[in-house]
Amino acid sequence: MTRPPVKLKAVIFDWAGTMVDFGSLAPVIAMRQAFEAVGLDLADAEIRGPMGQAKRDHVAALMALPRIATLWQAKTGHRPQEADVERIYSSLDDLMRRAGTERAMLIPGARATFDSLRAQGVRVGSSTGYTRAMMAPILKAAAVQGYEPELVVCAGETVAGRPAPLMIWKNLVELGVYPASDVVVVDDAPAGILAGKAAGCFTVGVAASGNSLGLSFEDYQKLPPSDRDHRLRAAYAELQSAGADLVIDSVADLPGRLLN
Repeated sequence: MTRPPVKLKAVIFDWAGTMVDFGSLAPVIAMRQAFEAVGLDLADAEIRGPMGQAKRDHVAALMALPRIATLWQAKTGHRPQEADVERIYSSLDDLMRRAGTERAMLIPGARATFDSLRAQGVRVGSSTGYTRAMMAPILKAAAVQGYEPELVVCAGETVAGRPAPLMIWKNLVELGVYPASDVVVVDDAPAGILAGKAAGCFTVGVAASGNSLGLSFEDYQKLPPSDRDHRLRAAYAELQSAGADLVIDSVADLPGRLLN
């Protein structure tokens, strides 16, 4: 699609890096801690590569990286196996809940965007690579700040997670919204954009607040203008390469691009 839906019926938002947690830092913090606990030191860029996937898939993707797999073999005497993935993943629940709670502040403009959409009669759903347990404290914190989407689809609640379209389709089914071409999916990571495209929706990438830049709001604001522009161009390019129909800085810019 090259244009937003003429009759916009629903918007399906991602969570971390899109509506909460400017910079999508909580998953990086938790993943780093989980791997440090088994003696592996991961770079932020490695952790961010599979961002947006269900967290178990995220762990499996990291364990499959050649550098990590080699380190694991040197440490244990065998290549990473399912039991190893499960061991690390099982430690993530508490780590994700803690990091997610600390980073549950709404992204600037998210509440106003939500209110604008609802005022126009647009349905609002959401999906996330977090499990329901990981999301529990984040949902409470977001509600206190005035953000309560009608539906939250979490990792493990469909047969496959991103980049498969099933979580988006579950949103559409539960909200009773169709066709998919009248729905907008908003995400900060390529996996989410790919899921939205596969679902048949119009996709919007958010560049400044998301995984590509990976900076807190405060650090983002401190960037020199030339550095900020350079990083934003790279983030825009990454999301466009994933197939985003539209890329914006953050959800604060969404109403002006979708609503008449």
